[in-house]
Amino acid sequence: MAAAATCIAVVALALAVLEPGARGLDRRADFPPGFLFGAATSSYQVEGAYLDDNKSLSNWDVYTHTQPGKIMDGRNADIADDHYHRYMDDVEIVHDLGVNSYRFSISWARIVPRGRLGEVNSAGIAFYNRLIDALLKKGIQPFVTLNHFDMPHELETRYGGWLGAGIREEFEYYTDVCFRAFGDRVRFWTTFNEPNLLVKFQFMLGKHPPNRCSPPFGSCSSGDSRREPYVAAHNVLLSHAAAVRNYRTNYQPEQGGSIGIVIAMKWYEPLTNSTEDVRAARRARSFEVDWFLDPIFFGDYPREMREMLSSDLPNFTSEEKKLLLNKVDFIGLNHYTTIYAKDCIYSPCDVGTYEGNALVYATGGNPQIGKPTAVGGYYVVPEGIEPAVMYVNHRYKNATIYITENGYSQHSSTNMVDLMSDVERVNYLKDYLTYLSSAVRKGANVGGYFVWSLVDNFEWLFGYTVRFGLYHVDFDTQVRTPRMSANWYRAFLTGDEVHEPRRADS
Repeated sequence: MAAAATCIAVVALALAVLEPGARGLDRRADFPPGFLFGAATSSYQVEGAYLDDNKSLSNWDVYTHTQPGKIMDGRNADIADDHYHRYMDDVEIVHDLGVNSYRFSISWARIVPRGRLGEVNSAGIAFYNRLIDALLKKGIQPFVTLNHFDMPHELETRYGGWLGAGIREEFEYYTDVCFRAFGDRVRFWTTFNEPNLLVKFQFMLGKHPPNRCSPPFGSCSSGDSRREPYVAAHNVLLSHAAAVRNYRTNYQPEQGGSIGIVIAMKWYEPLTNSTEDVRAARRARSFEVDWFLDPIFFGDYPREMREMLSSDLPNFTSEEKKLLLNKVDFIGLNHYTTIYAKDCIYSPCDVGTYEGNALVYATGGNPQIGKPTAVGGYYVVPEGIEPAVMYVNHRYKNATIYITENGYSQHSSTNMVDLMSDVERVNYLKDYLTYLSSAVRKGANVGGYFVWSLVDNFEWLFGYTVRFGLYHVDFDTQVRTPRMSANWYRAFLTGDEVHEPRRADS
């Protein structure tokens, strides 16, 4: 207790000496009326309770228990933030921040544990009903993601995850259950979180379950890194389209909500001014963002992908193209960083990387594009959010954009004083919001912004070795303590003076 009090005192002192530009920033009015400001989490990363109330094992439950060495610290999310049991305390935290929206995901394994072959789990429905109702009582809009990386392990086994076409009917069934159970109160739905990153990590790099890959991208027991990511993406897109059609036809007219999809988006800058690197940056964007959004808005994959991947890229039938053109009501962008793109068509370089199928090598360290963070490959480049937003807004016909994740990571090994007085995170958020407001002033149609994340949590392959939270979590006691960044965000949103942090359990 004494150590915690000392840390809080240090944070208060740091707030007092924080640079005036950060301490006194009050730009809430730069954003349109009705703009959503929030914080985000996901079910597997925070809920814990992995065997409670008839939930089945998810693919990540099994993966973290059976694949030693895959998670950096060897840990799992069996308990994580214990949000399943402490959700009311976390709703109070969300309310205390002064946000008007909270982004979270639903656990597929908690709602339909065995998919279409089993029953709907009433206990899972009841949990999310309680969470949604608690948020609405505080005036906070639920912003709900239907799939954030996890699925019932049984379905991954049955269909090979997103590789099997049968998973499409499973996803449509699961999402229908959610629309029916929660749609009378949920106004914002997203079908998938970062499917462009998901299928690459699952089927190209082999780092996420079911960890399939082939050289030069990795050494897995099975897989085809040049073909399978695109098969999986095809099934994700058609699953998304079926869910959107169902929502639009059977639920939206009465419920009045909106539905979108969330895409991971780096901004790529050419490493040099050469024609080759300029084209490489454009190609990298095409293979990351346009890959998923072009089919939704235009009915097919981008030309660059067709030319480079040939028969490895699936084709849509005429009926599937009609299904896709239900489009979306909005686009979610998870944006953290900008990185340099180097051409690998005319120059030799490592193509066994995330951007490798585009024959692009991404680098941020030589020369250094911005200050590095605790997550490798993520650099602080706030000015990159503006062209990223403008690019998507222009290419996709002024569709409304929500920045569904943006945040700064620290190493968990950082001393407690610096973990709590997180000046770097404050400056990161302040600067990214400044450039986002610039995009809005230039006409970008942006509807909201969510900080990743509300609390420290299980960060996938990193386990608990990195921390993104506005609130520090002691995973032994589950005490949540606001960092300097939480106090800054509250002051930014409410116009109040930044005040001394208080413990979440006080």
